[in-house]
Amino acid sequence: MSMISLAQAEKIIDCILARARELDCRPMSVVVVEPGAIVKAFKKEDDSAMMRFEMAMGKAYAALALGRSSSLVRMRTEERPLFMDFLFKASQDRIFAEGGGMLIRDEHGDVLGAVGVTGDTQECDEELAAWGIHQAGLKTDVDATQSKHHVRLKN
Repeated sequence: MSMISLAQAEKIIDCILARARELDCRPMSVVVVEPGAIVKAFKKEDDSAMMRFEMAMGKAYAALALGRSSSLVRMRTEERPLFMDFLFKASQDRIFAEGGGMLIRDEHGDVLGAVGVTGDTQECDEELAAWGIHQAGLKTDVDATQSKHHVRLKN
C-alpha cells in the first residue's frame, strides 16, 4: 500500500498556508493523514480557533472513510440525512461533512492519504486543499478520473 511521505505532507501544508496568506484568508489549520486516518502532519496558524484540529481531521476522515471529497459528503448529508446520520454514529462522530477534505492521489490514481483544511469558507478551504495537493506534484480526484480507479466527482 502506498502512503504519503512526510516531505509530501509538509509540502502540501506549507503551500496551502502560503497561498492562504496570499489570498488574505482567515487563520488556517491543515492536517494530512495516511490511509487509516493516521496523522502524518498538522499545522495551525497563530490565532486559529481552538477546535481547528478536530475540524480539519474530520474533513480528512470524511474523505478517506467515504472515498470522496468532504464537500460531496456534505451534499450526501443534505440528500440522505438518515443514511448519513447512521454513518456519523458509526464513525463515532469523526466525520465532518463540510468542504475542505480531499483525497490525495499519486500519478496512477492510488490514494496516498487525505488533506483536511479549515479556517475560511468551505469553498476557500476546498480550493486551498486542491492547490496544496497540486503544488506537491500529486493529484486530486478530478485529476485521477482517467485512472483505473473509480473516482467519485458527484454524489
